[in-house]
Amino acid sequence: MAFSWFKNTHFLILVLFISCANLSKTENENASNQKQPENSRIDSAKATIQPQPADLVFGANRTETYLPLLENKRVGVVGNPSSLILSGIQPNGEKLYTHLVDSLLSRKVNVVKVFSPEHGFRGTADAGEKVQDGKDPKTGLEIVSLYGSNKKPKPEQLAAIDVLVFDIQDVGVRFYTYLATLHYIMEAAAEQEIPIIVLDRPNPNANYVDGPIMEKANTSFLGMHAGVPLVYGMTIGEYAKMINGENWLKNGIKAELTIISMENYTHELPYSLPVRPSPNLPNDKSINLYPSLGLLEGTNLNAGRGTDMQFQVIGSPFLPAAEYPYSYTPHPNFGSKSPKFDGEFCHGLDLRQTPRMSSVDLTWIINAYHSYSKKDKFFNTKNFTAHAGTAKLQKQIEAGKTMNEIWESWKGGLDAFKGKREKYLIYK
Repeated sequence: MAFSWFKNTHFLILVLFISCANLSKTENENASNQKQPENSRIDSAKATIQPQPADLVFGANRTETYLPLLENKRVGVVGNPSSLILSGIQPNGEKLYTHLVDSLLSRKVNVVKVFSPEHGFRGTADAGEKVQDGKDPKTGLEIVSLYGSNKKPKPEQLAAIDVLVFDIQDVGVRFYTYLATLHYIMEAAAEQEIPIIVLDRPNPNANYVDGPIMEKANTSFLGMHAGVPLVYGMTIGEYAKMINGENWLKNGIKAELTIISMENYTHELPYSLPVRPSPNLPNDKSINLYPSLGLLEGTNLNAGRGTDMQFQVIGSPFLPAAEYPYSYTPHPNFGSKSPKFDGEFCHGLDLRQTPRMSSVDLTWIINAYHSYSKKDKFFNTKNFTAHAGTAKLQKQIEAGKTMNEIWESWKGGLDAFKGKREKYLIYK
């Protein structure tokens, strides 16, 4: 398995505590009796338990709720390396995780096919890189890529499936493409009258709603739903309810949707992922900064790709060293085969000590634009608009608007979305 657990990560503290009482006897026996393979990085991730005020149980571990729905069914799984189920806790306090597909197969569930989103089932592809169909070397299951030309499953790809299980970790940012994958899976399932089960997971950026609002004219795979802000403050299960409830699927059809909700979760609960959700989000800090720094994808700034500090540093050869004293040189690495400014010395900022964010901050982009020595090369307008969801943001930055002035232009859209969002919330 090529996926890298905690590779190049400065630290990743797991604050998630899941009650052993909610594990089935079978999962606990498997965890304690089965010898874990050496160098296994998907079959059994380990992390030390941290005390929590409540025992959080995510949807995948509520097996008693969803396994009856899979009995005598041909099951398709939409998943990636984040599709983990807690399989046990060792006497020394270490947690063992098993991939959902392996867990279902061990329980004699008839999994017949896997659908993989951007970055692939094992999570090694670059952002935007075409992911090929194939077979999972561990299980022999057919893998259907949902990235590239085939973003929506075709009817023939769903022909031998009775029920779909969706289990992918979201990070709460609109242009994170797993939301679009959810939309297309729900739409394809509805068209073929196949029920879909979403195993809900925490959103590490669920504690706030902020950012520019998606405009209908700019919808794309980076944001399919008009009126949604950059940070929407919902879990993947809550967002699935919104997709259905707002009639966003083609021709207003609705998916037969079941959400396996979490226990003891709130939007304010801090959550640290046990595995990076995609190759270039290696730790908690990168995930927390991603809503603000992800917009740099549409600029001529490097956001740490090609380093081990993805979405934690920014830089460019065209920033002045006096204002941007941090320096680094990007090189191809895991998750970034062709980073911006490959092999070039970049001046920038190290943001790893930034306090935890609870809003979208544009000051890094605004300041960099005004300091950039090649302003006409700063924006990739098409890409920046796709990420922002609006062409207004680039114009506001170029016109010298402040962060507060720009935020005021979002306020009406944010208030409207919050009112709509309230109808679909499962958790406080």
